Amino acid sequence: MTVAFFSGKGRRIGVALGAVSAGLLVLSACDKPTPLATVTVGDNSVNAEASCYNDGKALKESEYKSCLNKKAEKSVKVAMDDKVRFGVDPKVADNGWTLFINGQQAEQEPYKKTYRSIPGSAFFSSQTGEISNKTQISIVETKGKELLGIWHFELKKTD
Repeated sequence: MTVAFFSGKGRRIGVALGAVSAGLLVLSACDKPTPLATVTVGDNSVNAEASCYNDGKALKESEYKSCLNKKAEKSVKVAMDDKVRFGVDPKVADNGWTLFINGQQAEQEPYKKTYRSIPGSAFFSSQTGEISNKTQISIVETKGKELLGIWHFELKKTD
């Protein structure tokens, strides 16, 4: 013979409280996702969360310098005559964003729209005229002179 320690109503209340507690514990462990950036070439598209992001606040100089040297996890193949399309979250566009090529700033003024298109040939020739087979592109969210977020992509040249 078994004896019930709790009535049916008590068990339901206990299970409900346990479920709520477990749900709150799971939610507290989640990080808020960063805005996405996307690179599209033809019908091939890749997107990524920021490599470095401080919830919309300025990154420290030491953070963004080391972050600009991080290797891209996402890549896309690009022919010299392809159009490379970049897209950012509207919040990123509101602040402004610029492209860095292999860790070096490629533009002086930030871009304030969510989408832009650049010829693939712009990414594979160096200042010395050499053609490289891959290039790291970083999308950098800016606000004045502050850097707020960095997204990395690798462009791989196809023949």
